[in-house]
Amino acid sequence: MQPVLQLQRVTKRYGRTVALDDVTLSVPPGTVCALLGANGAGKTTAIRSLLGFERPDSGTATVMGMDPQRQPLEVRRRVGYVSDKPALYEWMTVDEIGWFTSGFYPTGFLTEFARIAARFGLEGKQKIKALSKGGRAKVALALSLAHKPQLLILDEPTSGLDPLVRREFLESMIDLAAEGRTVLLSSHQVTEVERVADLVAILLNGKLVCFERLEDLKRTVSEVVLQTPPGWRLPVSMPGKVVAHVPRHHEQLFMVRDLDQAALTAMSAQLGVPAPQVRHPSLEDILLAMLREVRLGGTVELPPDPWTTPAVAAETAGMHR
Repeated sequence: MQPVLQLQRVTKRYGRTVALDDVTLSVPPGTVCALLGANGAGKTTAIRSLLGFERPDSGTATVMGMDPQRQPLEVRRRVGYVSDKPALYEWMTVDEIGWFTSGFYPTGFLTEFARIAARFGLEGKQKIKALSKGGRAKVALALSLAHKPQLLILDEPTSGLDPLVRREFLESMIDLAAEGRTVLLSSHQVTEVERVADLVAILLNGKLVCFERLEDLKRTVSEVVLQTPPGWRLPVSMPGKVVAHVPRHHEQLFMVRDLDQAALTAMSAQLGVPAPQVRHPSLEDILLAMLREVRLGGTVELPPDPWTTPAVAAETAGMHR
């Protein structure tokens, strides 16, 4: 089954800054993929590369089998896109911008736009310039959804929305995936994204450090907190793969993949420290630990992309059906 979007060894530099560093990912149809990372991690550059707004220095980007550099109009007609700062004609009303945009799409766009706008509580006669930040976000979302795109790319789409509308919008992404459509969602609302995402891709300083099923990530990663005396040195190795390590006063926090709890208990007894606290962390906990590790000068590395095999992609594509 052909991926809906794909980056193959994409690198993009701006002067001395490496925005994307040899990034490879492949998203199958019918999934919600969350693209996460700190500001400046490369999320927007990845999105702009997929839309043809940026040309990679090396590697290739494809959307539904098309090259966005060579077929930009075909790609944009089949993709719904909301940027973190949507450009709207402020002198228009909500109805007028819907009518204007409908000229670029097949019949039915305007009816669907009006339906979505009403659902978001927008009034047709409101001027764009008079809308709040949240109101403008709602207009941009309605415009991106009205042509029923096969791929929806959202870069911080819920910024400015009230909590209820934000929750309802994100949960509607599940319905889109159930219809076989695909969503690539970049957001800082990690807790809410966790409710809807099938796949999670984490970028840190331009490197893709995680790309896998969210349920697998949460199932296999444990948070381990060791109470340690002053001057304590790290053990040679933790019984599992250390994803991130963050020292906190007299505590040492580890995110550990495939933890051997029996070996951990034996290790803590041998070190003469209290029995460690172990729990399954949330996606936000995992992401924050990774970000703190990088801030402290460490490196984060998770297993290679598991979405490159056709069998796995086909399995994921059917998860909403």
